[in-house]
Amino acid sequence: MFNLKPEVVAQLERVLGSVEMLLPKAVAPIDWEHCVAANWRRHSFSGYLEPVRVTDTTRLGELIGVDEQKEIMVSNTRQFLAGLPANNALLWGSRGSGKSSIVKALLNEFSSQGLRFIQVEKEDLIYLSEIFTAVENRPYRFILLCDDLTFEVGELSYKMLKSALDGSVYSAPENVLIYVTSNRRHLLPEYESDHLGGKFVKGELQQSEAMEEKVSLSDRFGIWVAFYAFSQDRYLDAVRLNIEKESQLCKVKIPWSTEIENDAIQWSHEKSKRCGRTAYQFAKNWVGKYMLAQRNSR
Repeated sequence: MFNLKPEVVAQLERVLGSVEMLLPKAVAPIDWEHCVAANWRRHSFSGYLEPVRVTDTTRLGELIGVDEQKEIMVSNTRQFLAGLPANNALLWGSRGSGKSSIVKALLNEFSSQGLRFIQVEKEDLIYLSEIFTAVENRPYRFILLCDDLTFEVGELSYKMLKSALDGSVYSAPENVLIYVTSNRRHLLPEYESDHLGGKFVKGELQQSEAMEEKVSLSDRFGIWVAFYAFSQDRYLDAVRLNIEKESQLCKVKIPWSTEIENDAIQWSHEKSKRCGRTAYQFAKNWVGKYMLAQRNSR
């Protein structure tokens, strides 16, 4: 036995403590039979899948004004669940218009048929190969969701996602699809200068090299699904549905009225946006105020 000085022992303990912090966290494997969703959590040089409790109860039938978009995503997801050819999907467009809600509703609709979700933050896309390895032999079908995704030119996570979509060594296994939501059609900022340098070839205008590079990532998604701001009628339909839903949750009956309609329109003007998110926020505000007034009047 070596007789180490106390200061040496203390130094070794500090070193071992530092090394331990860098080691992968010891976590139990996810029980996918009872867990339908997980997040990727970064830890030191790697990470792990952390089970999450699904709290969003949105169903596809509750989403107003996006029927065409729902049809596309449901069809693609059904193909995937059936083991048939299906595409990675980019859902892009106006903020608050239902992109994320549709994807979450798909999980609520199809989890009983073996659909599972893994949500990944943009910064963690560099771990795609590790995530794929963790689920590739599981008897479930996984949607890898990256929500509200945007990139800046040259980011490493951009290159990793591009490689995964391109069928390289980082490509997803047969039981994984990638769904991405973004406010940007090409996931990258566009500048006026990007369009300079285009040229005509055999009578057709070819894009500049800058635009070609920016389009190259979004082109790798087999499906593009566009979302737009609501018309006033669609917005009011969404408000009515959300008022009904919030009323049921609060066990109170609130009939539709001209007052609600006028207040909802004014709310959308203040928000400068007619969309599902605005309708949902208005409904929560209006039902909450209504119930508080009822309690105070007793």
